[in-house]
Amino acid sequence: MFRFILRYFHDIEIAVESIVSNKLKSMLTALGIIFGVAAVIAMLAIGKGAKQEIMEQMKMVGVNNILINPVIPDKSSSTTEGEKQQKKFSRGLNLLDVDAIKETLPSVKRISPEISFNSIAMLNGVKYTAKLVGVSNDYFYLYNLPLVGGAFFNSFQEENGIQVCIIGANIRSKFFSKIDPLGQYIKFDGIWLKVIGVLQKTNVSLTGFEEKGVNVYNDNIYIPIQTMLLRYQNRALLNTKLVSEATSMQFFGGGSGGGMARVVVSSGDASSNTETNYNQLDRIVVQVTETEQLQPTTEILSRMLTRRHTGVKDFEITVPELLLKQQQRTKDIFNVVLGAIASISLIVGGIGIMNIMFASVMERIKEIGTRMAIGAKKMDIVVQFLSEAVLISVSGGFIGVFFGVIMAKLIEQIAGIMTIVSFFSVFIAFGVSAAVGVIFGYSPAKRASEKDPIESLRHE
Repeated sequence: MFRFILRYFHDIEIAVESIVSNKLKSMLTALGIIFGVAAVIAMLAIGKGAKQEIMEQMKMVGVNNILINPVIPDKSSSTTEGEKQQKKFSRGLNLLDVDAIKETLPSVKRISPEISFNSIAMLNGVKYTAKLVGVSNDYFYLYNLPLVGGAFFNSFQEENGIQVCIIGANIRSKFFSKIDPLGQYIKFDGIWLKVIGVLQKTNVSLTGFEEKGVNVYNDNIYIPIQTMLLRYQNRALLNTKLVSEATSMQFFGGGSGGGMARVVVSSGDASSNTETNYNQLDRIVVQVTETEQLQPTTEILSRMLTRRHTGVKDFEITVPELLLKQQQRTKDIFNVVLGAIASISLIVGGIGIMNIMFASVMERIKEIGTRMAIGAKKMDIVVQFLSEAVLISVSGGFIGVFFGVIMAKLIEQIAGIMTIVSFFSVFIAFGVSAAVGVIFGYSPAKRASEKDPIESLRHE
């Protein structure tokens, strides 16, 4: 390569002089390459950012997790079939379901029940809206939630419903910014909880999965599931009471005629509660050992819970990992399409270079003839015009890389989309721009070298 440059240095020098003397024309010629390279880098940055975000989300939803959520009956939908189904009794999701799943399915690696509700956390007059979540210790391993201090619940605390908690990063910064929270107490919904652990802060967004029970954990306070049932809410107790009341409602005899009179019992609050949510648990999170077991385990869980709930389909089973993988496939297709469209800009830019170079050859026929008349060879003419095309495309590639990086950052700031500019994307975009200069510049250079010197000198 170095010998080539030395041998044809004068030809390359002439090409540089031509570009410098026609700055505006050279810049306009390079525009297609500039926009093409910038678009390719920006699109690849969006694609890599989306992939990284999906990977982070997969970590947060937990690998191989299955979510079982209750389906709350809708009072407004009163079809005949729905009324018949309501006559069947189901206790809803409860701890007995958790025990049954644990004992029955060998593919289950970890399992955690979950009960949650929003209320006010308070300390020293400072109030903060937070979510209280009752879980088992497995929950923190299911969702890859590491501690920055303290410890998880021990078996004694879990079994006896001790008033202890693990707090998220935002709770710590709100109430314990100046002191160590471990061993301190925080009041939630009127009950004091002792802080025994602090979770690591997470910054990953999971938009679209909140309804599936997946959220960002910084504003959460975690307590043992038995603490939630003993100290806060246990809907199973209300459900049992309502069932016993329902079975005691009968037709009673009355009057001298011995006719049957129906006694109507009105219980607005109880009716409202059962029609809104009669489930003891808000969610059950199940983790299987291998990804291949997700689909068969989901089917077995569906059949098992339907049988346990006496045929009432009052639950929904979701596999977030599969949803995220489907989302990733959709994004991959979208990124390929965008990348292909951006690449077309490079091809158009190359065609633009070729057209300008052909026009340049026609304009400089006399110059070509003069050079060949004083001893320049065909290869000298090829190198001169090819160098000009390559220099334009390479310069455009450099400028395009600069604008591509800026464009990627602007997209991240304005649209809120994660973008990652990789060395690979820069190398590909720049390499293609240089290749475009060679491919589309060779034909005009070859045409120039084939001109007859005598005809070129006589050209007007």
